[in-house]
This record gives sequence, structure tokens and C-alpha cells, in this order.
Amino acid sequence: MDAYHQLIATIALIMGTTWAAGINLYATIGVLGFLGLTGNIVLPEQLLVLQNPLVIGAAGLMYVVEFFADKTPGVDTGWDVIHTFIRIPAGVMLAAGAVGEVNPAIVIVAGILGGTISATSHSLKAGSRILINTSPEPFSNWAASVLEDIAVIAGLWTALHYPIIFIGLFIIFLLLAIWLLPKAWRGIKALFIRLKQCCTTPASPSTPPPSDENLPIKPPQSEP
Repeated sequence: MDAYHQLIATIALIMGTTWAAGINLYATIGVLGFLGLTGNIVLPEQLLVLQNPLVIGAAGLMYVVEFFADKTPGVDTGWDVIHTFIRIPAGVMLAAGAVGEVNPAIVIVAGILGGTISATSHSLKAGSRILINTSPEPFSNWAASVLEDIAVIAGLWTALHYPIIFIGLFIIFLLLAIWLLPKAWRGIKALFIRLKQCCTTPASPSTPPPSDENLPIKPPQSEP
């Protein structure tokens, strides 16, 4: 039974950390490091480096930067584009570290799954932000960012303390992602098509009225 609980806890840790990393990597590292340092959780040996105060401090500093960047319309999209090359590899590393020292094949499988999960949550976050940024008011952007921060912290807490519940919620998230990602992609394509049309449609030049000089001269008609 202990082996079963350990397996469930490891699966929830992999899913939780990689899912959260795709949304807010620095909050994920900071929360894991703080909980491990204070003794609230026991991290796998490969993730003990997250408890280092320097790592926690750096994650906290970058979280503050992301907190403001993520709530500025337009800036958040640029931030997400840059972090495509950060969140997904970090998800691979977190997943590989979560399984501990086991069969190298299991580590590779965990890394592949972790990268896929991080890419899914990151794509859903970044795609929805592009669509939200089309709104002229900033309140929807702020609300989305705050909800994402709350979801990351609450999701990690659930994964660490109630792994079975988190796994069930994670399955629901995957089903929603499968349904939402194609719709978001179509919305983004339609948005870029409209932007391209606005930028490439030339203004129709006004046709000047014909002048008398250019009018054809008609020969006089003879009266009967």
C-alpha cells in the first residue's frame, strides 16, 4: 500500500509541477522550494536544489517581475513568447527530477510527459492571453493573470496534499485543453488575418473628375 501511495504521490508531483511550470514557472519553483525548506513537504533528492535560499530568492525576484509583466496588455504576450523556450524545458527537468533515481528509461519518459504537459498549459495560457488582449479594457487581463497565480498555488498545494483529487482535476484540465486549444488557435488565426487585411488593404485613390481638355471633341451635326 505504501508503494501505491508513493506512486500516486509521484505522478501527482510530476503532473502538478509541470502543469504549474507552464503557467508560472517562478511561482512553481518558489512554492516548492519554500515548502521543502520549511519542512512542509519532502522533495525528491534531485529537486532538493530548489530549497536553496539563492534559488528561492531568484525565483521570488523573477516572480515579482512576471507579476507586473503578466498584467500589462501586450507585454504579457511578449513575455509568454520568450518563456516558450524556458517553461517547457523547465517542465522536462522538473518531471525528470520528480521521479528520482530510477530506471533511466522512466526518467526519459517522465521528461517527455513533463514537457508535453508544460507545453499544453503554456499554450493554453499564451493563446488565451492573445485573445484577451484584443479587449480594449485591461481588467479582463488583470483578472486572468490573478486567477492564473491563484490556480498555480492552489494546484500545487492540492497535488502535494491530495494527489488523487489533483489527478482527477488534471484529467478534467486535459479534456478542457483538448476542446479549447483548437478553438483558441482558430481565433488567433482569424485575428492575425484581420490584422493582415488592415495592414495590407490599400486606400482606394479618388478618381479626379474629367476636365474639359480631356473630353472628346464631337463633330458638328448638319441639320436636315
